[in-house]
Amino acid sequence: MVKELVGLSKEELTAEISAIGEKPFRAKQLWQWIYFHGETDFEKMSNFSKDLRKKLAENFTITRPKIVAEQLSSDKTRKWLLEFADGQRVEMVYIPEEDRGAVCISTQVGCAVGCKFCHTGSQKLTRNLTAGEIVSQFMVARDTYGEWPSPTNETRYLSNIVVMGMGEPLHNPENTIKALNILTDGDGIAISRRRITMSTSGIVPQIERVLKATGVRLAVSLHAPNSELRSKIMPINNRYPLDEVLKACQNYQSEDGSRYITFEYLLLKDVNDSVDCAHQLIALMKKYKLRATFNLIPFNPWPGCVFEPSPNAQVKKFAKELENAGFAAPVRVPRGQDILAACGQLKSKHEEK
Repeated sequence: MVKELVGLSKEELTAEISAIGEKPFRAKQLWQWIYFHGETDFEKMSNFSKDLRKKLAENFTITRPKIVAEQLSSDKTRKWLLEFADGQRVEMVYIPEEDRGAVCISTQVGCAVGCKFCHTGSQKLTRNLTAGEIVSQFMVARDTYGEWPSPTNETRYLSNIVVMGMGEPLHNPENTIKALNILTDGDGIAISRRRITMSTSGIVPQIERVLKATGVRLAVSLHAPNSELRSKIMPINNRYPLDEVLKACQNYQSEDGSRYITFEYLLLKDVNDSVDCAHQLIALMKKYKLRATFNLIPFNPWPGCVFEPSPNAQVKKFAKELENAGFAAPVRVPRGQDILAACGQLKSKHEEK
């Protein structure tokens, strides 16, 4: 049975190459073909002999998930519905800016966190994605936009990665760590660690560990200024209360004064958008002495959800309170709403508009 190479670490790839009787330096060459050139056809690997190309094809495969559906929003946001070998599916999104853009990748099929406002959370967790399935999502985006070989940071349009798609990455820590280290490896895809942001709902035991192992940026889905309210809209807070999450953030920052944390805050009408809620958030930041930026997110409706977006005037008032206290609090511009590609709208089943 042939073995999939996408998702293997450098050490694992070297072991596989050695197992078929080839010298270890071939593993580095193969790594570059897979992750720098984006090649899937062994026959096109020109610095390998004909015999070696045949041997590789007999033992290994380099595949991508199947693109089941692809939608392009009026604002140029692109969404893919991807299917893996076992038939399970996830969605991935590319959000372009003028000269760059972010690819939003998933780490699980479904999600076990169950946030009440999240479309993904309305479907149960099916399984974790493998490291290869996480990495290959970004490779699909590279295929689509023709960014092979790996371009420099100055010229690439797929410049950033946000681990904010389907699933909770810290419920799948081993594969998330492995995938992020492949994506940032300088001999291959080579995305800078500072251009990758991993978002978590606050799985306390894994926060420091995964960040130390990957060196990427941290975003925390906060969405409430106190534990009582947070538990109502984010059941995970019953397992990892708000104070424990913020203590973990404090510990993470204590080791490096340059680390800033982005707190994501989805504004829900008459739920968490009051001026009093803003004041409570400010008090929390001061209590834990956190260096933070707030990312205020307008709620993106999805079929069957009971929540409503906070009015624009209230969003501005909320942001102003945070800014007056010295915190950056930009309001995220919703993207891809017409194709259900905005924050909290992803799901593993294609839904026609």
